[in-house]
Amino acid sequence: MSRPSVVTSLKELASLLDERRGLFIRWSRDLEKDEAEGCSRDSLTGAALPGLSANPLDVEDWWGDRPVRLWAARRLHDYSHLRRERGPGVRAWVLSGREVGRGPDNEPLIRCDEAVAIVDDAVMEEAEELIDSQGSDAWGPLDRESH
Repeated sequence: MSRPSVVTSLKELASLLDERRGLFIRWSRDLEKDEAEGCSRDSLTGAALPGLSANPLDVEDWWGDRPVRLWAARRLHDYSHLRRERGPGVRAWVLSGREVGRGPDNEPLIRCDEAVAIVDDAVMEEAEELIDSQGSDAWGPLDRESH
């Protein structure tokens, strides 16, 4: 595995999304272990899934001319609760890969081709500030436990 870069700002992450397609966010404490195992597990049933759970970063056409920086913030925000739930050391990783299936939450399951970057904690803080500045209570993390 090549050594990933560290993304230190939303602007840097947005630039990466402008440059590349087929990128995903994976929340993990140990990406090398994840890649060695090659699969995620359904936390409800324990079933092995055929790839790693991840979330797509590609900007969708319906996003229009809205800022890519805001798209990136939203994608980080959507599953930011995983950092808290899974404990210390869990980070957001930017991966390139190919989709091999869908998980129980309809999330893409991927085979990782490359660990592109680690998202620095400062980027997570910047994303939360940007999301909060939108003034919408409808934009909460996709957290099952909070309901």
